Amino acid sequence: MPEMRIVLKNCQVIDPTDINTYLEQDGFKALDQALRMAPESVIAEVKASGLKGRGGAGFPCGLKWDLARKSGGDEKYLICNADEGEVGTFKDRFILQHDPFTLIEAMAIAAYAIGVKQAFIYLRQEYHYLLPGLLNALDQVRAKGYLGNLDIEIREGAGAYICGEESALIESIEGKRGEARYKPPIQPIRACGASHGG
Repeated sequence: MPEMRIVLKNCQVIDPTDINTYLEQDGFKALDQALRMAPESVIAEVKASGLKGRGGAGFPCGLKWDLARKSGGDEKYLICNADEGEVGTFKDRFILQHDPFTLIEAMAIAAYAIGVKQAFIYLRQEYHYLLPGLLNALDQVRAKGYLGNLDIEIREGAGAYICGEESALIESIEGKRGEARYKPPIQPIRACGASHGG
């Protein structure tokens, strides 16, 4: 039975330097569809899909997006962690190199659902050679008008394994040393609104 690709379906199919080859593969149709929906409906679709993060924890994406949308504060930020500090891994590098347009489209959908106008791609310093390709892809997406009022910046990090942890990642993006911040205790997530006696 032939391999069925999902995340990597466009890799080595499209030309990563030419957005038109991505559009020929139905690129940005998912974003167009999302923008015709309410943000809450987009989140509901992601929850229903069962999509999980590609990190070790496999955290449900829909739940993460829902929590982010409902969080307080006047400004919110979306971060794509392309640090890939795990030894011997290159899953993110392959996508960045061969299909940057899917990454950008996915970030635009997430930003719309969450309510974000500023996003960052955190690029591992060892992946500096991928920077021109990413910048080229971003320029083409902007020129086609797909980002709307979303601004995506690329920040390069020093390449520290700890930056896989979210607060260390934010520290590095802010130009500080990538170290985990002290965080207050997080309340456990209760499934289906069930309460537990204490």
